[in-house]
Amino acid sequence: MDLVNGMLNWVATPGMIASLLLFYPPYYLFKTCYSFLSYLFPEDLAARSSSSLVPPLASARIWPTSMLPREHAWSWFARREWSLRQVADRALEIGAPDVIILSGDDVNFWGAVQSTFAALPHLKRTRGRIVVTASATGWNPVPRMIFYNAANAALINFFETLRTELGSEVGITIVTPGWIESEMSKGKFLKDHGGVEVDQEFRDAQIGLFPVEYAKNCARAMVQAARQGDRYLTVPAWFRTMYLWRVFAPEVVEFCYRLVYMHSQGANQTDVPSKTMAEGGAKQLLYPSSLRSSDVKNE
Repeated sequence: MDLVNGMLNWVATPGMIASLLLFYPPYYLFKTCYSFLSYLFPEDLAARSSSSLVPPLASARIWPTSMLPREHAWSWFARREWSLRQVADRALEIGAPDVIILSGDDVNFWGAVQSTFAALPHLKRTRGRIVVTASATGWNPVPRMIFYNAANAALINFFETLRTELGSEVGITIVTPGWIESEMSKGKFLKDHGGVEVDQEFRDAQIGLFPVEYAKNCARAMVQAARQGDRYLTVPAWFRTMYLWRVFAPEVVEFCYRLVYMHSQGANQTDVPSKTMAEGGAKQLLYPSSLRSSDVKNE
């Protein structure tokens, strides 16, 4: 076995790289043509899901009610039931045939897993689609968010594995947003005892110079990705280039993050260069007005 692995270490690596270089150009051309055709002739999700109460599954965390797709049956899950009911009521008002709400303490991993398995029989019968909201932090090692990053990495891996097992029975679109207009980007964080507090100084230190995308733009892109049958979606689109740096130059990514986001020994958590940059004028240019307001409900 040692001999076999030793030989593969020398032979398999250059062989895999060479085969990838040969395979990728025609594969990329095929993907480009397929994506273009999917854009011209998107899937009619409403017609596909009309026979089921629970077709596409998504998180309600970043959906503004004005962007809710009409004539779809949806299942939603989030941490606070009252916010779910607001979204559900609005969905019914604009024509959704049915809405199922599922509240849970962990919407980052177990909430998504449990909700998916509850909806899976219906999804298989109607050949529906799962749209799961993870985060770019699942592959982008942003400091000071270690457990959140780990939960999203697990979520991405879970749905990639599920997609392999289900094949064409149920479509899965994995959404990995960057910074989006949301409760977190408004400065809401969970306390140790499970309550919520608003700390916009900590938020500024965490976001720094990253532009924050409007929630409505993210919701619109998610609907379009589901209709086109996309496997992945990253919003904003430019954030995908961060993945290339993560793969090909991880040391550079880690160094830059430490330089900008980490504080010196014994200093306050918000005494970091990223916060200084944000307060130096970046917020006015890069953050939506809803994030710059100090009137954020602590609930």
